[in-house]
Amino acid sequence: MWPWVLASAGLALVMAVWSVAQIGLIPPRLTPRSLEMASATTHVIVDTPRSSILDLRQDTYSLEALRQRTIVLGNVMAEGQVRQAIEDRGDVPAGELQVTPPLTPEQPRAVAGSGSQKHTTDIVESTDQYRLSIQANPTVPMMDIYAQAPSAEAAEKLANGAVTELRSYLASLALQENTPDADQIRLVQLGRAHGEVINGGIEAQVAALAFLITFSIGCATVIFFARLREGWRSELSDHPARG
Repeated sequence: MWPWVLASAGLALVMAVWSVAQIGLIPPRLTPRSLEMASATTHVIVDTPRSSILDLRQDTYSLEALRQRTIVLGNVMAEGQVRQAIEDRGDVPAGELQVTPPLTPEQPRAVAGSGSQKHTTDIVESTDQYRLSIQANPTVPMMDIYAQAPSAEAAEKLANGAVTELRSYLASLALQENTPDADQIRLVQLGRAHGEVINGGIEAQVAALAFLITFSIGCATVIFFARLREGWRSELSDHPARG
């Protein structure tokens, strides 16, 4: 039985390696799997050139108007030209960026689009995806931008790039429409995003779990067939073949 237990351990070791890396045979190689998940967050205030937030002469209706514009800008980021520009700046593979626009009581569900479609494979590939979640503060004209990517650097680049590209789009639109500087929206980023890995050590955990599960199943299978063979032998010894 022990040779089969050792074989189970060998298989478990192979499965542990396979769980964290793709195994190539020709030529022999190991390609690490992307299991880490990183995030980055930044916040943006939507304001006017002469700050409506700092100017005490502005009433609450002005802030409410800016808050509504914040929701509009969040949806602008989720589709079309701005989303494509964010994808390019963040070095995201074409069509891989998923953006969730702001949700409000009036719009409690995301509008389906090329950047927000979900698939059943998302469950398996969730650590190897690029996501942007844009949330509009319900009380003040501020956007909260949450980025997810396979690495801290990529998440940071994605979150900061979203602000840069939205700002660039608004400047381009103002130029086309000949909008005076005094009448343009101003985006104030409250600090640059800083990316960090949120599941550190995941490779070791996955490898250990794969080893234990495979080894346990292998040992259970060996014990089952060993007892089954002993049962057959006992049955044959109790009922010897008649000549």
